Amino acid sequence: MFLGVDGGGTKTAFCLVDRYGQVRGRATAASSYYFSEGIELVGRVLKEGVDKVCDAAGLAPAEIDYAFFAIPGYGESSGDVPVLDAAPRAVLGHDRYACDNDMVCGWAGSLGAVDGINVISGTGSMTYGERLGRGVRIGGWGELFGDEGSAYWIAIRGLAAFSRMSDGRLPEGPLAGVLRQHLDTGSDLDVIDVVYNRWKGNRGQIAALSRQVAEAAALGDESAAAILTEAGRELALLVDVTRERLGFAPDETVPVSYSGGTFAATAVLEAFTTALKAHRTTGYELRHPLYEPVIGAALYAAKLAGTPLDRNALDALRTAPVPPASGEDH
Repeated sequence: MFLGVDGGGTKTAFCLVDRYGQVRGRATAASSYYFSEGIELVGRVLKEGVDKVCDAAGLAPAEIDYAFFAIPGYGESSGDVPVLDAAPRAVLGHDRYACDNDMVCGWAGSLGAVDGINVISGTGSMTYGERLGRGVRIGGWGELFGDEGSAYWIAIRGLAAFSRMSDGRLPEGPLAGVLRQHLDTGSDLDVIDVVYNRWKGNRGQIAALSRQVAEAAALGDESAAAILTEAGRELALLVDVTRERLGFAPDETVPVSYSGGTFAATAVLEAFTTALKAHRTTGYELRHPLYEPVIGAALYAAKLAGTPLDRNALDALRTAPVPPASGEDH
């Protein structure tokens, strides 16, 4: 039995997969992004999620053969790594696990853990790729001065466009009405109260406004459409640099895939695809993600245990219906 854990800026997903490719249990818990809440958050979230997923599967943590915990922010503060590495031990009661950044399970899920590049765009953004056993990460510098093309990045630019529309510094488009309706404020300036006071600048709540930017773009808002197009281009640039850093030859065709909720916006995916084709090399093969990141985490757990799932199990995972996750609204 293999446990995959996909931490994110909005939620943390847990999944148990057996060696036959059957999903035995799922669960969700709160975000495990600890930079704003404190590192103790990680242990609390992991315990909640592991308890839920084990209850859903009807087994004990001791019965888990190996687990992989993908933790957002892992490796971005070297002094925190020993604490993060130790956190799952208290939850599982054994040492059959490994930890790394959540970028790894995005890559493992989307490409089935083969050489290539995956670009992640959820609350934040980054790429992770592997070639001949060597991994490279590009991006993921955080919302203050990085995470280009992410949901947060899109939302902040959408809010900036809204403020300019409200002031008259930008012609008003559908974005203004979409945000007014969604935020349900008495006046436009109340948006300041919502974001800074009520939400306390919460990354997840702000990033969720990217959906309204996409909605406005679909209604013909030129500013919103330009934001989504720029997001796609930024994500393609991350891929291009990752290719160079991994040392792929100019004549090599590099598998590329994507993960994260931002790609649910058709305009972002289209702009990403177009920009990828326009870059210096055309040697990319864009692949639809094979598995979701939490499944990728379970696959990586099996690989780290020295017992990777065979082809029949992998095929079973691809065709299996997705069961509801414990702790998730239906």
